[in-house]
Formats: sequence, structure tokens, C-alpha cells
Amino acid sequence: MRSLPLPLALTARLTPVAVLACAGWVMTSGTDETPTAQDKPAPQTESRSGADPSAPSSTAETKTYAAAPAPCDSLAKKTITSLVPGAKTAGKEIPSTDTKKRRTCSWNALKEYDYRWLDVSFEIMATDAAAEKSYKARTEEKSGGGAVPGLGDTAYSVVNLTTEDGQETREGVVLVRAANALVAITYNGSDFESKKAPSTDEINKGAIKAAKEAVAALEGGQAQQS
Repeated sequence: MRSLPLPLALTARLTPVAVLACAGWVMTSGTDETPTAQDKPAPQTESRSGADPSAPSSTAETKTYAAAPAPCDSLAKKTITSLVPGAKTAGKEIPSTDTKKRRTCSWNALKEYDYRWLDVSFEIMATDAAAEKSYKARTEEKSGGGAVPGLGDTAYSVVNLTTEDGQETREGVVLVRAANALVAITYNGSDFESKKAPSTDEINKGAIKAAKEAVAALEGGQAQQS
């Protein structure tokens, strides 16, 4: 469990931050490329090369992204200080069982009574189809949002308000699919003096801004590897 730098009196009122569940990788097999003959096929003859003509051909699908970029370096420092006032720009990377496939960085801070939390997560799937399947499943779980045009291959944004013991917390989630990679942004905030949450517009725009920079970092890392 993450420890938040909050006074004890405020910690009890803090709504737990929802983190996108990371789905397991879906390994997909290649499509059947065997042509369909209109006429009855002629009997097969033994290949001179010794290769079995009935053996299935396997063509490896090229992965656009082979590894997740460093998430704590994916956002500009001015973006971090703007979205999470008072936070250390270095961020804190969350431990992962496989850093080539999944990496997450988190920033959080309480400035006076204004609290903000930001997560940036990268997940590399085996294929584009696997990433698309995971993307659809996650967006269906978080209904009520809408598409974000011009971001990755497809992107989705949703903002929700929760209230606990009179304290409001508003959270925005942006999920982006770019080829075989998923980029997830979680951004939320609360005011512990007024007990009100930031506006939907503020949270949504902040999450989308972070998502755009994170996708650019993903694409930049791929360009350096090629």
C-alpha cells in the first residue's frame, strides 16, 4: 500500500486512489494463411528439400514497441509541477515484476490543503491485437467517458467523482493504445479545507496533457531503439 505524505487528520479522509488493473498478456497466434483452392487439390508429392509440406508456416509479427520507457522521465518537469504542485519532479517508480513489459511512475503532494495524485503507466503487449483486446476490456469497465481524438491509435477519457465522509475526490483516467502498447494516466485531486474536488474540466485536461506527453515519450524511445 502506498504511503501518502498527509497529516494524520487528513489521511483518514483520503479516498483510496483507484489504480488501473493490469490485465495479463494475451498471446495470440498467427492467422491461417493457407489458400483455399476452388478445384480438388492434386496429391502432394515429397519435397526434394526434405521439408514437410504439411508443416504450418510461422511468421513472427514485428512488435512496434519492445520495451516500456522510463515512466518517471516521460513528463516534462513543468508539467509535473503544474499538475501536482509541491511534488518532487523525480517521481517514484512502482516496483514491477517485468520492467520491459510494465512500468509505472507516481507523483503525489499536499500543498496546504490541496492534494493531487498522478500516475503514468506503460504496458507492452505481445501484439497489436492483444493490446486492442485489453484496451476494449478496460474501457468497458470504466463506462461513461469518451474518445480522445488524435492520441495514439485510439484513446479514451473518463472522469468520476466520489464522496466519502463528506470529502469529494475527482479522478480522471486516460487510456491510450499505440500499436502493441498501452499508456494509462490516473490523475485525481481533493481540497481538504473546502472538502470540494477540482472541476471535471481541470482534471480531464490535466490527464489528457499528461497522456500526450507520455505517448510522445513512448514514440521517442522507440525511435531511439530503431
